[in-house]
Amino acid sequence: MVYAISTEEYQQFRRLIYDESGIELGDQKQTLVASRLSNRLRELGLKTFSDYYGQVVEDPSREEFTRLLDLISTNKTDFFREPKHFEFLRDRILPELAQEKRVRIWSSACSTGEEPYTIAMTLFEHARNPDQWDFKILASDLSTRVLAKAAAGTYGEDRFRDVPPEVLRRHFLRGRGNSAGFFKVKPHLAAVIQFRRLNLMDSEFPIKSPLDLIFCRNVMIYFDRPTQETLVNKFHRYLKPGKYLFIGHSESLQWVNHTFKSLAPTIYQKEC
Repeated sequence: MVYAISTEEYQQFRRLIYDESGIELGDQKQTLVASRLSNRLRELGLKTFSDYYGQVVEDPSREEFTRLLDLISTNKTDFFREPKHFEFLRDRILPELAQEKRVRIWSSACSTGEEPYTIAMTLFEHARNPDQWDFKILASDLSTRVLAKAAAGTYGEDRFRDVPPEVLRRHFLRGRGNSAGFFKVKPHLAAVIQFRRLNLMDSEFPIKSPLDLIFCRNVMIYFDRPTQETLVNKFHRYLKPGKYLFIGHSESLQWVNHTFKSLAPTIYQKEC
């Protein structure tokens, strides 16, 4: 059973979610929100969405707000999704860094981990003598649920349809027995990735070393234009001069004021 949510209740949740996460829910999402949150109301023994709103905002631990975001968020991703970005990493960024042999990358909306693991596979596959390189990938998300899945690094075999079999063998362990049909990330890949909960709406990020590349793909479509602009210009501060920002193929910075140079659709460079 789906609980009924009034327009006033929906607007309360809509404002809260926007203020805290930057996610803009349109008027057409009211039924979707009611559907996704109804089970949570039943679990908590609550009768109305107003009761649930009160519980969310009065929770000093913020755990219920995080649970709320988990329930309304769509976290769909794939290994090697939008492959042009990984080709650019392989063909342009790695050669630029070949002398320094040091790479710092931020996967800023990593969801269940396919993106940062794909980045890591690309680095190990295409850097010459990868054991001599210093790779570090920060993988962050607002959702603790998807971060736990990402850190576990275990996926069903259907998730690897776009991963060449030989690449899969080098970087993932095939499950046996009760784990048959699953693959677990190998330690060398996991070791270069740090998973961390971060809110892109924070004014500052806990990043001390300037970055070579930021992935922010398929998340800004949920933000309005002022929020996109604020975020893109924050990203600019954390990149080294001459380095890169990738956004999703369904996104554009055409109407956003920024100081990046556009190199190709969805690929931007911080000018020196």
